Amino acid sequence: MTERELKGPDLRGIVATLPDLVRVRPQRGLAGFAPSGRVATHQWGANRSIYRGRGMEFAESRLYQPGDDVKSIDWRVTARTGHTHTKLFQEERERPIVILTDLRAMMQFGTRSRFKSHLAAEVAAMMAWTGHDGGDRVGGLVMTRDGLRDFRPARTRRSVLGLLEALSEETRLERVSGTEVTLAQALRRLRHRNRPGTLAFVISDFSDLSDEAETELRHLAVNAHVTNIQITDPFDAALPPRGGRLTDGEQALAVSVLGGRKLERYAQDFEARRERLKLVSRPHGMVCHFLQTPDDPASILRPRLDLRLAA
Repeated sequence: MTERELKGPDLRGIVATLPDLVRVRPQRGLAGFAPSGRVATHQWGANRSIYRGRGMEFAESRLYQPGDDVKSIDWRVTARTGHTHTKLFQEERERPIVILTDLRAMMQFGTRSRFKSHLAAEVAAMMAWTGHDGGDRVGGLVMTRDGLRDFRPARTRRSVLGLLEALSEETRLERVSGTEVTLAQALRRLRHRNRPGTLAFVISDFSDLSDEAETELRHLAVNAHVTNIQITDPFDAALPPRGGRLTDGEQALAVSVLGGRKLERYAQDFEARRERLKLVSRPHGMVCHFLQTPDDPASILRPRLDLRLAA
């Protein structure tokens, strides 16, 4: 089917326009993510450093001082000068932030205030603005209905707007021709381009959290600080026994004909997927947040103890 754009008098909750994604930018006084450690909460604070110490990038050598780590002795300068010198390294000034946003067909669904894709786009925009305003390089991967769009991390406002424009476009398209990537494939791409210390956000309904996807998440968590944000609709968790019809615009299904057993199995499958996400996250230091379409996306920036899954 050819590509078309959604048109209509009121597409609020369906199309996340670029102005919408600009407006979700948090207050400038609240910029940046927690400066160290696994992101068990979203505390604010810049993570840039003017100090020289135990980083990765060599800065200079100086005379050895009592208390310096002997492992940092610069033996070449010491041999050349006859005086013991210590290597100093530039502290990490930033860490890349990469946001994987799922906007595939399964995300184009909602029964109340908005589509899952609309909420996912707003959450991704908040994460992007937060990182940008904190001085970090921000990039992303967007899972679409016909592939994967890749945006390299950069610090410029223009790069953030480019990512946001892509998010907006993918909520606007009604149908496309192509083959969707799986969650596992997208996570593999994210892992291969990841550098140590990356802050990785995975925003999805995790509807295809397979064994392969679990493996990719575990591998990603080895070098990255991973936050999984599950976006769901109340109907993902349970279908009402006296519900009406569900439709994708072409075909319709009457919920009432499913029967009690199928409705129960549907709810059990959802709980099993959520529990599976928790179980793969907890032992590997990943954090989980759970949002439903009626929720305020800004709540993701206000940590709650019941949503934390520390290792």
